Amino acid sequence: MAPSGKHERDKPWIMRTYAGHSTAAASNELYRTNLAQGQTGLSVAFDLPTQTGYDPDDPLARGEVGKVGVPISHLGDMRALFEGIPLDQMNTSMTINATAAWLLSLYIAVAEDQNADRAALRGTTQNDIIKEYLSRGTHIFPPAASMRLTTDLITYTVTEVPKWNPINICSYHLQEAGATPTQELAYALVTAIGVLDAVKATGRIPESEFGNVVGRMSFFVNAGIRFVEELCKMRAFVELWDRVARERYGVTDPKQRRFRYGVQVNSLGLTEQQPENNIIRIVLEMLAVTLSKDARARAVQLPAWNEALGLPRPWDQQWSLRAQQILALETDLLEYADLFKGSKVVHAQTQHLVESAWAEVQEVLGRGGAVEAVETGYIKQKLVESNAARLRAIESGEQVVVGVNAYTEGAPSPLIENLDEAILTVDPDIEKKEIEALEQWRADRDASAVANAIAELKRVARSDENIMPASIAAAHAGVTTGEWANTLRAVWGEYRAPTGVAGATVKASRSGAAAEVVDRLRKRLGELEVRMGRRPKLLVGKPGLDGHSNGAEQIAIKARDVGFDVVYEGIRVSPEQIVASALEEGVHLIGLSILSGSHLALVPEIVERLREAGLSDIPVVVGGIIPEADTERLRREGVAAVYTPKDFELDHIMSDLIDLVDRQHAAE
Repeated sequence: MAPSGKHERDKPWIMRTYAGHSTAAASNELYRTNLAQGQTGLSVAFDLPTQTGYDPDDPLARGEVGKVGVPISHLGDMRALFEGIPLDQMNTSMTINATAAWLLSLYIAVAEDQNADRAALRGTTQNDIIKEYLSRGTHIFPPAASMRLTTDLITYTVTEVPKWNPINICSYHLQEAGATPTQELAYALVTAIGVLDAVKATGRIPESEFGNVVGRMSFFVNAGIRFVEELCKMRAFVELWDRVARERYGVTDPKQRRFRYGVQVNSLGLTEQQPENNIIRIVLEMLAVTLSKDARARAVQLPAWNEALGLPRPWDQQWSLRAQQILALETDLLEYADLFKGSKVVHAQTQHLVESAWAEVQEVLGRGGAVEAVETGYIKQKLVESNAARLRAIESGEQVVVGVNAYTEGAPSPLIENLDEAILTVDPDIEKKEIEALEQWRADRDASAVANAIAELKRVARSDENIMPASIAAAHAGVTTGEWANTLRAVWGEYRAPTGVAGATVKASRSGAAAEVVDRLRKRLGELEVRMGRRPKLLVGKPGLDGHSNGAEQIAIKARDVGFDVVYEGIRVSPEQIVASALEEGVHLIGLSILSGSHLALVPEIVERLREAGLSDIPVVVGGIIPEADTERLRREGVAAVYTPKDFELDHIMSDLIDLVDRQHAAE
């Protein structure tokens, strides 16, 4: 190294954008465009039916097809997705969890169609089912069955696809669900420990080769706006993972103990108000995972500036890619050794995080480990409480968010002069076309081969054999995503995870302006209860397949805090179930949370079903990422109010809800 501290320039990290929408063919065109723009890896976003194991024609898939990602129903779709992209030359990340074994099987089948050697395939399956129970909600099966799928994929790839990262322990979504840096560290580590212990328990990997499994573990982290603390978090991850690999699993090879991670910086902090500020936030957050050479990300994907408004366009994703390219290729960052080695400030904060996270790791392990802490609701409750504290800090102004609770006045942004053109809109006819294509696929395939493949899949699911070979054979036979998942549902059943709402406690201010507002709300609700003769009851519903439940959880907790009776049954509740609950519980108000873009399909259906059930007098409010044009349409359909990310003040929302119940009672 030169006296200046410079050394031979490091290679840039893998640069990705998280992409996929509408159809496999449209997504393929987007991928090829992004690669031509200088992207060096692919990151596939799948739609919710694909993630949760439903075909496009399943009633539960209504309104969700092609919305938040690409629909992949069978091998033909996977072929179309990677048309013209040699898989043995590509590094592909797939954000897929409950159906990870199936999507990797389809990917391997396409590679075999391309005459590629599966041993040459490089990429990642997220395959972290624990965090799905906690934050993202695309789980299908009970924890034990899900861990069986996770370990099957890992033990298969370690020998058959050795360059593949079979799992991304995904703390990204933990932070999106409210996790503090300490919690993100701790819950990611206990998840990794739970997975590795489960792999060891299979007995498939000899003790002498277990270091290979540890060496293929990878992580997918988040990086928020407090980028100094986030940088220290990454250094803490490096130290703690080395400790776990060395002390718990006896790994002696330093390369196998290396903390390997990719990142998408924070989406939770992107704002609908003054969205042009988001690109600045995104760049600052990227610094947390790139500045420190000793804790630098191996792959980076950045969100787009307009994701709080809707789906990003190709240009928006290009803007985020250019931010990566400028940092990596124009600046001198990659010419130096670690910039923070020897920093007392960074060392002190890193050690604080190491100690606090390790204490929480021991707490969870003492409760039986990650799976047990999911089943009891311990971790979920902690995340719900942390997220409530974060929102309360923003609402009170303690945590400043420029353009939201400070400096809210400004010149109009030319980027959103025409909001309908500032986001990508998915063709509403996509779902119909996908269903027609699926019907054609079923008609053209060999029915006998499909039946045999499904029978073999069911036999393997009931045994202790690895599910991967039977899944790859099913992919080649033409089995669909829904058929694969339904076969396993028939063997293992389904699972509803704890919501974390019932036991969550919120540390509210006992004095000051915030406490006075809550007291006024409680008083108003108490007076309304006297007039009505019973406590007002709110039903919070999550229709469709959208599993991002943070908003619904916080509304439920806040409503309970001000005095509502609250009914909240968790995610993936059908329109029929919502109406049945409204009737059975005798609710006075219904709040629906939908973030996947399926609001125009699901909300009118619920309103119509309420009318048919004689419940048209119950006000319905909706929250989600909903464009203004859709807001007007929902109001015409009979929705009383629509809330979007700009409506962050929960006290104001509670006041609105009390007004709605009061007006409806007065009209009766």
